[in-house]
Amino acid sequence: MVSTRFEVSSSPPVRYPKSIFFIISNEFSERFNYYGMRTVLALYLTQKLNYDDDTATVIYHIFTSLAYFFPLMGAILADSWLGKFKTILYLSIVYCIGSTLIALGAIPPLNLPATSMTVLGLLFIAVGSGGIKPCVSAFGGDQFKLPEQAVQLAKFFSLFYFAINAGSLISTSLTPILREDVHCFNDPDCFSLAFGVPAVLMILSIFVFVCGKSMYMIKKPAGNMVVLVFKCIGNALSTRMKEREVNPRSHWLDYAETKYGRKIVADIKSLMKILVLYIPLPVFWALFDQQGSRWTFQATRMNGEIGAFTIKPDQMQVINPLLILAFIPFFEGLVYPILEKLGVRTPLQKLTFGGILAGAAFVLSGFVEIALDKTNAVMPAPHESQLRIYNGLPCDYHFKTDVPNSSNFTVQSLGAFENIHVNTMQNT
Repeated sequence: MVSTRFEVSSSPPVRYPKSIFFIISNEFSERFNYYGMRTVLALYLTQKLNYDDDTATVIYHIFTSLAYFFPLMGAILADSWLGKFKTILYLSIVYCIGSTLIALGAIPPLNLPATSMTVLGLLFIAVGSGGIKPCVSAFGGDQFKLPEQAVQLAKFFSLFYFAINAGSLISTSLTPILREDVHCFNDPDCFSLAFGVPAVLMILSIFVFVCGKSMYMIKKPAGNMVVLVFKCIGNALSTRMKEREVNPRSHWLDYAETKYGRKIVADIKSLMKILVLYIPLPVFWALFDQQGSRWTFQATRMNGEIGAFTIKPDQMQVINPLLILAFIPFFEGLVYPILEKLGVRTPLQKLTFGGILAGAAFVLSGFVEIALDKTNAVMPAPHESQLRIYNGLPCDYHFKTDVPNSSNFTVQSLGAFENIHVNTMQNT
């Protein structure tokens, strides 16, 4: 009789990293600060710093552009020199300085140079916010052991992006209330509080992030792929100029195979094909980010009343994160199944469908602007004035004028006479 004994060994499940709490808290606070400040920025530029709408729009979008340019620099800095942890920490301090400068400049009794401090603060925030943007999610991913925690990693990213939208939703709802409904320093509003609360939260986020250092999995810099891509492209171009006559290749990138290998070259070829899909994105984001500038200015010319609710002009931006959070289950359970039946299945098809809807929204905004323009007061042209006579007497009022021609006019009781095109170059 032969006895066989099987022993089944299983490794204990890997516990969820406790360090994730600190990373998620940091991201929530950072996004609260960024979107809270940006929500009231356009109105601050026009109402307190006395910029006109056009100049305020330019400043707003230069700041936004820089905030989305510096992620490239942050990624290179983290992957090539400092590592993710130090990059997040150092640039968060820069970020915090920028937020503090704007908040202090908005306090009237301090009599600080608000304009200079705001511009400098925006530059610091753009560097800090943009620089840490590519690092935080990647640093969170470093805390998981793969492939054992692949499922937990997927849940982390869901929680991470929920924190982003939750921070955005709360800040875009709260900061307009702090701006308009709170009165401070004998002003009818309180921009200093609207900027101050996000700045304090940003300071707390740094403290929370540092508290988790002992729990973090901190990896050393391993080189930046963006730098590698540009080096490979540069090598391909220079080698092609030298060898295209004696060593023709089917593709110009193939000239870099000798130094960088076939796999890297093939990956870059695939990347360049994908980049074609990104061509419409600058157009979309150029329009989308006008929610914080032109759409906010547009909202100041409306009463904001929707039934029993009143939306403040800078609260218009709350709709986007609100709908993102609300529509995730709605789309997963209803919209996507319907679209699949209609043949819209791939991510590219869904992007196209969403782009069409976004385009329709921008067109509707244009029609709203046309309707609002009709309600604008008619401003005098050069060398023109406007003449209005109101008769509050219980009798008719008769008068004679030679503008533009000699004429007699009668203004009835409680009536009015109006000439909005009086040529001031004529003798009247």
